[in-house]
Amino acid sequence: MERFIIQGGKQLAGEIKVNGAKNFALKILPAALLTDCEWKISNVPQINDVLHSVELLKSIGVSIEKTSEKKYRIQAKNISDNLDQNICVKIKTAVLMAGPMLARCGKITLSRAGGCSIGPRPHDIFWAGLKALGAEIKNKNDVCCLTAPRGLTGAKFVFPWVTVMGTEAMILAGVLAKGKTVLKNTACEPEIPALADFLNRCGAKIKGAGTPFIEIEGVKSLRGGECRIIPDRIEAGSFVLLGLATNSFIKITDLDINHLDALWASLEKVGADFELGKDYVQVKPNSKLLKAVELRTHEYPGFSTDLQSPFTVLMTQASGSSLIHETIFEKRLIYTDMLNEMGAKITMCDPHRVIVQGPTKLYGCRLLSPDIRAGIALVIAALTARGESVIQNICQIDRGYERLEERLVKLGADIRRVKD
Repeated sequence: MERFIIQGGKQLAGEIKVNGAKNFALKILPAALLTDCEWKISNVPQINDVLHSVELLKSIGVSIEKTSEKKYRIQAKNISDNLDQNICVKIKTAVLMAGPMLARCGKITLSRAGGCSIGPRPHDIFWAGLKALGAEIKNKNDVCCLTAPRGLTGAKFVFPWVTVMGTEAMILAGVLAKGKTVLKNTACEPEIPALADFLNRCGAKIKGAGTPFIEIEGVKSLRGGECRIIPDRIEAGSFVLLGLATNSFIKITDLDINHLDALWASLEKVGADFELGKDYVQVKPNSKLLKAVELRTHEYPGFSTDLQSPFTVLMTQASGSSLIHETIFEKRLIYTDMLNEMGAKITMCDPHRVIVQGPTKLYGCRLLSPDIRAGIALVIAALTARGESVIQNICQIDRGYERLEERLVKLGADIRRVKD
């Protein structure tokens, strides 16, 4: 086990580059199963979830060559349906392999998905969607066996509620299905049109990605292609909130500012001092107290649930009472108990709402990272706080943020990784 030891209370300064998007890389990798041609993928973040996905693909015979630090050459020419179930349980995105594997092999067996414990993520929607396309599904304990000996057939499917991974799973299932697939009430996150655009360049026929209505005309095969992973909007937003919470002068580069419009709007209400450029944002020290606001998470283009926890840390430094309403996941606010141990004044109203009273001084203490996004929030809080903090279970943070301590040290942060 490893932990971070952080000496907080220091003003940071410098420039930090945004890596490729975790939530795009984890979809492109299983999408490679749709073709036996070679794909070249660049700007791939070197995080644990990506590394586990690479291992899982290799376990069924996919050829994956790392040609440089962030570039891969992938070809799923001769594959089996014998997935390594020990890897399946480590990542939630294994379910995205279902559609491509049913098209290529006619069957797939999946164990219970891994990921963060932030609330229920039922697979009923995945299975209902695949059933609509003709898959047969049998569940036993934590194992699901899916078969489609004759392949999948296009159909209409209406999502009961908006789900990002459900949308992506059905796109991957519909690409090689016979006939037309119509999806309604689909998610609109930037990673979805990015996925569709690349698949279309490889021969897919997908319309409407990035809107609530998607149409897919099934094709017989896809060709090879090259894809660059788009910037990670969540990492970018996390670094912006880090700069503001620590009252620092930080330039965050290589991001798509259009993917974070909801964050910019919220920060303007807060009174934060920042400047947007073409592909960067400059965060400046606050000349006056920040203002408390009401924040409600929402599906894209609303305020991302993945940025809620870092934003809540920022609100501990704002004047007044902020209401944070987490509408997506019911366990996403449990980290606020740890912020209270650091000196924050946060009242839990119910599993979805907290009131943050600020500004309050934070003090270092021993912390435990419950998931990726709460983990980065605790890092931000520790860097804002006076004194020493110890953050354990940082394997959760490593799932989403590459070499975090090395990058923060370059900004002047006093953070080090220690092995137990």
